[in-house]
Amino acid sequence: MTKLIIQIPCWNEEGQLPVTLDALPRALPGIDVVEWLIIDDGSTDDTIEVARSLGVDHVVRLTNHKGLAHAFQAGIDACLKLGADVIVNTDADNQYCADDIGALVAPVLAGTADMVVGDRHVDDIAHFSWMKKRLQHLGSWVARGVSRTAVADATSGFRAYSRQAAQALTVVTSFTYTLETLIQAGRSDLAVVDVRVRTNPEVLRESRLFGSTWGYVRRNSLSMVRIYTTYRPLRVFSILAAVLAVGGLAAWSPFLFDWIVRGDRSGRLQSVILGAVLIIASLQVFALGVIADLIATQRTLAQRTLERVRGIELRVGVPPAHYEPGQPGSLNEPVEGLDVHSGERT
Repeated sequence: MTKLIIQIPCWNEEGQLPVTLDALPRALPGIDVVEWLIIDDGSTDDTIEVARSLGVDHVVRLTNHKGLAHAFQAGIDACLKLGADVIVNTDADNQYCADDIGALVAPVLAGTADMVVGDRHVDDIAHFSWMKKRLQHLGSWVARGVSRTAVADATSGFRAYSRQAAQALTVVTSFTYTLETLIQAGRSDLAVVDVRVRTNPEVLRESRLFGSTWGYVRRNSLSMVRIYTTYRPLRVFSILAAVLAVGGLAAWSPFLFDWIVRGDRSGRLQSVILGAVLIIASLQVFALGVIADLIATQRTLAQRTLERVRGIELRVGVPPAHYEPGQPGSLNEPVEGLDVHSGERT
């Protein structure tokens, strides 16, 4: 039996959920069971009550507002422990066309992909500004280079994951999960593909990740620099070291010219000191790059360890954190042949 869980991170979404949930499928070709899960990220409105009234099967209620990345990770953990074979992540703002969920999960069901990213063709999205479109392309370009994948729309949150892929991913950033999970998947040799998906003409609300275009530019740019440095530290520090070394040689050039051409070594003391400082800084930055590269190796080992720990948790039946049933009183009832506490087949 193949089980799909569609998860939706939510924060004060009582007004948007009816439209978003109404569009979600309850049956798909190749899927035996389709269930819905919301991750309530510390909402202060009636998000959970509205979700339950609309038939949501599972609720993960976080104790306070922790951010989209944390909510995504909590949802993935719960979906695995609830026995999902395929997980789809979508947004509560009705940005993505729910009719394309079938196309999104098809490569996973066919066994040709572990992770599928919905390609929105951002140039065709009318409500995206010119700057946002350019940054989306830049972020995708950076992610493709680091992840060794060919995904066109790396920042799309409309995605499908196989059980194996979901078990392998661990988000540590506090801002956005999209780039990090793509890089982890690519560098873990998971099969990652993209499929064309549609977006709805109008979203139900503006994005809450950014208060302004400048905020989007600043935070996305910092995220891309941080991610690239995290996964390619030796390259980044080597480039910085080379820049400093070139600066040091340039600072030395007046002294070297006087010494070699004129035979005078009595002047240019400032150039000698500045060049020495820059060369020493270059060596130190390169040494930091070597250390950072070793730390990146340890990060890979830690990620593999966490994957094994998650597998052990699934086998021994550790229940999902912050979990509540969609309908009160159903926590101890089996869900379509599954033990909801362990996620194991019954």
